[in-house]
Amino acid sequence: MEMALIPVQPGEGKSKFVTAPLTLPEKDQEFLFSSDGECFFPFHYKNEIFYDCVKFTMKHKWCSLNETYQGYWKYCSEDDFAKCVFPFWYRHMIYRECTEDGDAFGKKWCSLTQHYNKDKMWKYCD
Repeated sequence: MEMALIPVQPGEGKSKFVTAPLTLPEKDQEFLFSSDGECFFPFHYKNEIFYDCVKFTMKHKWCSLNETYQGYWKYCSEDDFAKCVFPFWYRHMIYRECTEDGDAFGKKWCSLTQHYNKDKMWKYCD
């Protein structure tokens, strides 16, 4: 696999370089990988909007470092995963904590946006 020294998007006036294979999260094209930086949520990738880290064909979940994915990305750490948003609307109620309502398995879940009815973005609570 070909390796390259790749400049990563500067943050707070500092340039950073990492060595990484020349592949995109899904395709064989150039990309800019960072071992740090902050995930940008929601981010746009392949005509979709993502509110959390994604996996696709990768071994680990990753996120974009830009609002619209431009090749800047990083592997997600535990701190990067989407957080619950409270309060949120579900059906005709406002929830201020995780709920079991609507889950077939009785597991607690939460919305990743304030308007679950519109966005349909959610995750199970820890």
